[in-house]
Amino acid sequence: MTTAPMFEDWMKSVQVAMEQALLQYLPSVQQTPERLHEAMHYAVLDGGKRVRPLLVHAAGALFDADETELARAAVAVEMIHAYSLVHDDMPCMDDDALRRGKPTVHVKYDEACALLVGDALQSQAFDVLADGRLEPARQLSMVRLLAKASGSLGMCGGQAIDLASVGLTLSLEELEQMHTLKTGALLRVSVLLGALAGKQLSENEIAALDQYSSAIGLAFQVVDDVLDATADSATLGKTAGKDAADNKPTYVSILGLAQSQALAEKLRMEAHRALEQFGDKARRLRELADLIVQRKA
Repeated sequence: MTTAPMFEDWMKSVQVAMEQALLQYLPSVQQTPERLHEAMHYAVLDGGKRVRPLLVHAAGALFDADETELARAAVAVEMIHAYSLVHDDMPCMDDDALRRGKPTVHVKYDEACALLVGDALQSQAFDVLADGRLEPARQLSMVRLLAKASGSLGMCGGQAIDLASVGLTLSLEELEQMHTLKTGALLRVSVLLGALAGKQLSENEIAALDQYSSAIGLAFQVVDDVLDATADSATLGKTAGKDAADNKPTYVSILGLAQSQALAEKLRMEAHRALEQFGDKARRLRELADLIVQRKA
């Protein structure tokens, strides 16, 4: 029997493979328009924990998904995530100068270029995902899931609520709704795309993966809020304390630090329980839930 690699080794192997896959699916920097393509590479390569691609691969392991199809789905999700960060950092949004420990795209290049980088990465994501080799109905379902998770009923909608909430006092339920869209939607679709790369899912399987995704999606944001309040910029690779400075509602501002940390742990355990029916094959998803809650950056 082959022994599965340790989590850290598995994670590193996925991250290295992702860098290669992203490079493969990005337009060449030698291709016109060169500066735009260079900025796309700058935005996507050599940075980040690759949590979403890790979720794609972990969910794919549940259903013995083909590695090529998993890589394609992971690249598509990461391109959507990267485009959202490029746009979020712009002066018209969060106006941040630091991302992943280096200048943001609009600082490194300019605002117009950053806007186009986000637009181009979004288009490239769907081009990559639509070119898969699964049966057409499942391929179309995956494209539609990513589109919905990215749009006004998902990530973009959550960002719109976030921008409209600056300086306001939100209830815990309103904050949860915002982050279910802004952060949770893309984490959920990462899990679903990975699983769908392996097989057509039953309603019971979708329900379990949804419960898991909902828990880790909220936990991810709770921990982000805790880290924003407790870590420094060098550790985070982005500007620390910016939520408080911008008067944004957060879990820490509503619940306080200790209750926020307790909530993150509660959500971690909920994520574990959601995976019980899958047994040991879901070990990577469990380990990723632990990583999301216990991370320091």
